[in-house]
Amino acid sequence: MNQYANLFKVFSDPVRLDVLQLLIKGESCSCTMIDQLPISQPTLSYHLKFIAKSGLATSHREGNWIKYHINHAKIDEMIHFLQELKHMVAEDKGCR
Repeated sequence: MNQYANLFKVFSDPVRLDVLQLLIKGESCSCTMIDQLPISQPTLSYHLKFIAKSGLATSHREGNWIKYHINHAKIDEMIHFLQELKHMVAEDKGCR
């Protein structure tokens, strides 16, 4: 459950949602995203690392640049988790 809690923390921050929306369009580095966001470079780096640490994005180095891209499999896992949660049947524990 900690894994899902960390994933949903990404979605609980408006800036990280903006970053995700940029990444979902394709691989990018912070240098191309910074002009589209109302935050500083260090703040963007913090959020990108947070997103990558959660597993929602992966990164690789190309020369001096670190390029990030969305991990679609992780999004699929989240969707599956939410679908299972939606369909869980509460056990009758005698409380009403």
